[in-house]
Amino acid sequence: MTAASTAAAASGSPAPLRAVFCWSEINGYMAACFRELAGRADVDPYFLALASGRSTGTEAAYADDVVAGLPCRLLEPAELDDPDLVRGLVAERNPDVVVINGWRYAAYRRLPFGEPLRDAGGGGEPGFLMTFDTPWQGSVRQRLARFRLASLLDRCAITVVTGERSWQFGKRLGIPEARLRRGMYGVDHAGLTECLRRREGGEWPRRFLFVGRYADEKGLDVLADAYARYRDGVQRDGAGEPWTLECCGTGPREELIAGREGVENRGFVQPSAMRDRFAAAGTLVLPSRFDPWPLAVVESAAAGLPILCTEACGSSVELVRPYYNGLAVATDDAAALARGLRFLHDRHAELPEYGRRSNALAAAYSTQVWADRYTAYLNETRRTVAA
Repeated sequence: MTAASTAAAASGSPAPLRAVFCWSEINGYMAACFRELAGRADVDPYFLALASGRSTGTEAAYADDVVAGLPCRLLEPAELDDPDLVRGLVAERNPDVVVINGWRYAAYRRLPFGEPLRDAGGGGEPGFLMTFDTPWQGSVRQRLARFRLASLLDRCAITVVTGERSWQFGKRLGIPEARLRRGMYGVDHAGLTECLRRREGGEWPRRFLFVGRYADEKGLDVLADAYARYRDGVQRDGAGEPWTLECCGTGPREELIAGREGVENRGFVQPSAMRDRFAAAGTLVLPSRFDPWPLAVVESAAAGLPILCTEACGSSVELVRPYYNGLAVATDDAAALARGLRFLHDRHAELPEYGRRSNALAAAYSTQVWADRYTAYLNETRRTVAA
């Protein structure tokens, strides 16, 4: 029983809204959001999720303490492939609302159809809320998705997306504006703000930070090329010492940064240790070719870092303001990225102000605001179904 259920039972107040979140993996930022929601008096959440490190293409797993204390059930791949098992786990909670994280997993997609998920006295079927972060790109596959997903989306009272680019995809899927909402993700803004405070206590670090998978879609080859160009330019112009590039991640393209001058490869860093890396950095650089709504941008902004990223990074729409808290440069363009690195190098004195502006922009994605947002969305979903 969660804090909400215990408090309601003790006080005789109305029972909290029961919600089951059917998620993929629970990472550090979503664990923080889920904990905030679980601590609310008017929502009784439960979380089903794929056990960390089991996803295709995932080389590293989050430590077990990421989900410590959460009311959750972690699923092995074979369990997530069992629709009857998943349906039974959801039905056990007798939910008022079921949250479905995208359409990747068949067991989740089938929940709005088939056997009842609530007991006879529960007042009918639960409401369904869909979330997704996929941006609109205009491919034939995306255009056809409107027909493939129509019945599922019709069963969802509310669809919550990350930001503008996925909102545009939602519109093209045929979801009415009245049922589209933004704000799918949140971060521990209060905790990450301490990184800014630590950085402001001394000279602003002259270090670039990359956080992400070492994979082609993250543009690690572009980063390696751009960083080499940046170093050559700084040394040629006598503009001081080139800044170090610290990389945190793991993946198949690690050789692109291995042994390069000025590059520090820390490998995969657990969420509990990332705050030290944010605090030691001077700015984030994310050169992705494809990145629907990278939380690295959001967390770095919350940690008070200036942001240098490519236009492919979906969260740049919400979190990056050119020449205000960073830059968004052309995708797959090493020369443009190198100019961005030099721009930040030459404006070292302005970076603390850039960082404070980033932190302010990221406040809209704090765990507290996220929990307020989802509490409203869950209640709206329940009301829509009851109407």
